Amino acid sequence: MQFNLANILVFVGLALGFLIATLTIGKILRPSTPTPEKSEIYECGEHAVSQAWFNFNPRFYIVALVFLIFDVEVAFTYPVAVVFKKWVADGAGWFAFGELFLFVGILVLGLAYVWRKGDLEWIRKVVITDAQQNQTQQAPPADESQPKKKAA
Repeated sequence: MQFNLANILVFVGLALGFLIATLTIGKILRPSTPTPEKSEIYECGEHAVSQAWFNFNPRFYIVALVFLIFDVEVAFTYPVAVVFKKWVADGAGWFAFGELFLFVGILVLGLAYVWRKGDLEWIRKVVITDAQQNQTQQAPPADESQPKKKAA
C-alpha cells in the first residue's frame, strides 16, 4: 500500500518539476518587448468596437448545464458498468442495477421537465393571452396627423 502511494507521490513530483522547469526556461528564453499596441484589448485578433459587457442569452447556459449533467452521468455510470459483472457474481447485481436505473431515471425526469418547459428550444414561441390580444385591438391608432410617405 505504501509503495503505491510512493509511486503516486513520485509521479506528482516529477510532473510539478517538469512544469516548473518548462515555465522557467520559457521565461528566460522568450523576448520581452512590451508596446502600447500589444497592451490593447482585442478579441479574436480584432480590435474592440464596443463594450465587452452585454446581455447573454441564458438559454446557452441552460443547454450547457444539461450537457454537463449528462456528462457527469456518464462519469458516474462508467465505474458501475466496469464492476457490474463482479457485483452480479457476488449477488448484488439487482441492487446495483436498481440504483443505476433510479439514477438514470431521475436524470431522464429532469430532462423531460426541461424539455416540457421549453428551455431546450432556441427560438421560443410567444404566447399571447386573450387579455393581451384585446389590448392590442383596442389600442388607439398611430398618429395619423403626419402625412404618409409613398412607397418608391
